[in-house]
Amino acid sequence: MGIAITLREYLDSADVQYDVLPHVHTGSSSETAQACDISGDQIAKAVILEDEDGYLMAVVPATHRVDLGVLHQRLNRHIGLATEPELEDLFMDCEPGAVPPLGQAYGIQVMIDDSLCGLDDVYLEAGNHSELIHLKGNDFEALVEDAEHGAFSHHV
Repeated sequence: MGIAITLREYLDSADVQYDVLPHVHTGSSSETAQACDISGDQIAKAVILEDEDGYLMAVVPATHRVDLGVLHQRLNRHIGLATEPELEDLFMDCEPGAVPPLGQAYGIQVMIDDSLCGLDDVYLEAGNHSELIHLKGNDFEALVEDAEHGAFSHHV
């Protein structure tokens, strides 16, 4: 399938350097970390949430889970997980389950977990299950500088 067109256009328009790393087909970000011999702490994954106000992308390391209770309190919103059919409509150029964690490219509000800040390297789903995008940490931070940041996940 290749890198999602929306993601490619977003990265190219932001004028950041990135590498596309092919890997064996995997079913989760944890499997991808193993297949690529990369720490799951460096792989940013997207968790799509929703409520009556719309969608929210929570971006956390592959080794973490979103703490919905913290987000409820912080945002004063009662959000829950978006459904697979909704994700297919939102990310039409992506394979199911391979959502890139740059919601800005798709017009979705983004929150970045603090544990992704200060890394030398960050890896992202490319919109498919057989490629990763590699960015320098400072380039990733520049891409998400307008997103809200906070501590809303825990290591699993």
